[in-house]
This record gives sequence, C-alpha cells and structure tokens, in this order.
Amino acid sequence: MQKRNTYTDIEDFLSDESFQLWILSKVDEQGWEDWTLENRQRAKLVEDARLLLLAMKVPNTDLTSNQIHEALKSTWRKIEEKETDLRENTSYSYTFRYWLAGAAAILICFLSVKFYQRNILADDSVITYNELIEDNVEGLVEQTNNTEKAQTITLSDGSSVLLQPDSKLSYPKIFSENERKVYLSGEAFFEISKNPKKPFFVYANEIVTRVVGTSFRIKAYPDQQNVEVLVRTGKVKVKSNDLIETSKKEEIELFPNEAVRFTRNSLAFNKITNITEDQILVKSVGNIEQLSFEFTDIPVDQIFKTIEQAYQVNIDFPKDKLQDCRLTTSLSDQPLPEKLKIICKSIGNDTNYEMNGNQIVITSQGCN
Repeated sequence: MQKRNTYTDIEDFLSDESFQLWILSKVDEQGWEDWTLENRQRAKLVEDARLLLLAMKVPNTDLTSNQIHEALKSTWRKIEEKETDLRENTSYSYTFRYWLAGAAAILICFLSVKFYQRNILADDSVITYNELIEDNVEGLVEQTNNTEKAQTITLSDGSSVLLQPDSKLSYPKIFSENERKVYLSGEAFFEISKNPKKPFFVYANEIVTRVVGTSFRIKAYPDQQNVEVLVRTGKVKVKSNDLIETSKKEEIELFPNEAVRFTRNSLAFNKITNITEDQILVKSVGNIEQLSFEFTDIPVDQIFKTIEQAYQVNIDFPKDKLQDCRLTTSLSDQPLPEKLKIICKSIGNDTNYEMNGNQIVITSQGCN
C-alpha cells in the first residue's frame, strides 16, 4: 500500500480496489482509516473520493460480465469524445474539466466495483480478517508491515514468521496449552517450532492450515481471488474454514515442494504436485525458499550472509574474532531463533545473540 502515498487525484483512490472495499463494504484490511487521519490535506482528498464513490452506489443489477465489459468500453468512448470537444472549445473552465475527469473515473470505477463484487466478494463465503480475529479471546498482538521490506516476527514458542509488505499477522503473546493459532492477512513465510502436542494453525481468508513443525508460505491477500499455500519442508494439512456454511470439509495434505491454490468464489482446491510447472508459483518463490541451509566447513561470515539474504535482516558480529571460524551444520528445518542458537552453540566461547526486529547482534570471544 505504499503506492497510495503518491496519490494526488480522486481518480487514484477510485481505481484502488482496497479503497473501494473499505468504502463500499466497510472492510478496512489495509488500514485506510489510520492512514487518512495522518494528514489533513490527505483527509480532504479521501473524503471527496469517498463521497463520489458512495454517490454512485445503487442496488445490484443482473449485469453479466460481457455487459459490464461493453458498458466500460462505451463509457470510455464517450469520455474520449467529450475530451475532444473540450480541447476544441477553450471556453470550458478548468473546474469543469476536472469534474469531467472525476465523473469519468467514477463511472469506470463503479462498473469495475460491480464486476469485482459480483465475481469475488458477492459470495457469502468470503471471510474477512476482522471476522477471523473478532471471536478470539486470547488477547492478540497485531503486527502490520507497512514498509517495503519483509519483517521477521518471533513467536512465543520460538517459531518465526517472515511477514511481507502490505501484510499483517495477529497472534497471542503466549499460546494456549493445547494449540497455537495465528491469523494472517497478506503473505508470510512460516517456520514452525516442533511440538506434536500443540498443533499450529494459520487462519487466512477462508482456509485453515494445520502443522506441527515445518516451513511453508501462505499468500492470502483480502483483495485477491486465490489463496496459496506452498510447503518447503515437512507436511501441512489445508482445509476450508468451518465458518463457511457450504464448506465441503475437504482436507488437502501437502508435502515438500507441493502447493495448493484455493479459489475463493468457488471454494475449490487445486493441488499442485510439481510447483516448477506452475509459472505463478515459480515467480513468487522468495530467497528463503531457494537458499540452502546445509553448511559443510563454511566460514561463519558466509553463513551469516545467507541468513541475512533469506530473512532480510542485518547481522552485526565481531568479524575480527570470527574470521577464522568455520562450521558444519544443518539448519534447513529450523526457525530463525533456533538457527541462531545452533550457530552460537557451535561457535562456543560465550557466543550469544540478541534480536531486535530485523537487527541481530552477535557477541563472541571467538571460536572454540
């Protein structure tokens, strides 16, 4: 959502699907309200866009996708004709030109919203992030990533979550005795600390992912049609949320390098057993899923560089004391805190780490 910081015209807001969703459906997944209140001039522009969008709100009709498409083409053609007239007749004021541009944007945006609501959000099966967390009584902490860089979150059980931009995660400070539940809106890569007695659940849009100890990625943005789960290590089970009354209660089991794509409007699962054949998945794979964490007689500084690249963190360590230190270790199926513990223990000699957000500081007296 950083792009909205560049919005200068009403049309910018009207063409933003998350803004439409906020105004028309009262779903503020992207924090529009807080963002609006940060600046008085910005609030005035947002209010103008809101009023114009609401002015076009009319009862639903039975327009088909083709009819909507033709309406969009017709509207745009009329806009172009009117703009030609304006250029030929200089007596028109700038204010009228601005009004025409705004009205044109409203018409196009309105039809787009109708299409979007009809094909994605009109179904009663859609579950919002707020619906997922409102019934939780554990007292959740919410982490929102409004930056342009992934953020690392360490949970109370030692699990780590790499939260992508424009995403947020809600989780309890301390997990309950029997299970671990978190709630995602957006995209994140999870590395779960093993505990067979306390299964880990990720609630995201209309699906629930269940794991014990593994690593996987979930992509579940509120304004996108599909939800994706991709497994890197271990095994996960994915099913539709019990809040969906029409749910078929189908459960998909995924193993390493397998994925599932859930289509929200049809509630259909599509299991992908070879992710290399799916171009969408291939393009979305991040560093943390591609890099190897198997190290054989590798200098410590190279291991730290690999971790920095994977988790997008900064590691400060005494280079002079560790320059001759080499390690052989396997860190493939470990959350970030556990990786750091293993490295520090392997180095020995009173080596420790401190982690503050995306900044990690290693203290050490040198290798054993």
